[in-house]
Amino acid sequence: MNHIEKLLTNHPVLAPCGADINAAYDLLRETVIKGNRVYVCGNGGSAADCQHIVGEMMKGFLLKRKVSLKPAITEKLSPESKAYLIKHLQGAMPCHALTAESALISALCNDVSADIVFAQQIYGYGKKGDTLISISTSGNAQNVCLAAELAAAMGLNTIALTGQKGGKLAKLCACAIRVPSDSTPQIQEYHLPIYHALCAELERDFFDV
Repeated sequence: MNHIEKLLTNHPVLAPCGADINAAYDLLRETVIKGNRVYVCGNGGSAADCQHIVGEMMKGFLLKRKVSLKPAITEKLSPESKAYLIKHLQGAMPCHALTAESALISALCNDVSADIVFAQQIYGYGKKGDTLISISTSGNAQNVCLAAELAAAMGLNTIALTGQKGGKLAKLCACAIRVPSDSTPQIQEYHLPIYHALCAELERDFFDV
């Protein structure tokens, strides 16, 4: 039983989301296989979820992710640094929270417009084949929706995590996981085990050797 199957067994209320969760996993897996990057954006509690997702993607979550540095790298390191880095570095799946750039975000809010803070970063960072995970409990956060719409237009894969109504965001994204609630706290409580399962299954797929 994989982590997504366990999720749906342990949280039967999320069963109606099963197909969309698996579709999101397929998009994320393809992104990692191709060496592309995952971006995440959201506001408030969803911004905290973005940081959480990065933590699970960029370092070991449930597994130890040993790395093997290429000779082209190790030959440029001192023996002490080489041994230390090989011992401590962990395999990573590139993931960046668009909520983390505080100086850029504050400049955009002050100089341009607050609703452009995520779209500007997608425009600057995003490449075709990357994936944007947009998190909004209502599905109507303007800054999140603008980023998702631009990402799709630029050829990025788009995944939404939202509530049962989906809002505008669900219509903008190729894959929308709409959890069965209209309550903001409960929606956020459902989002956490979903992205935990996605991250754990990606880790199992790429690092369980």
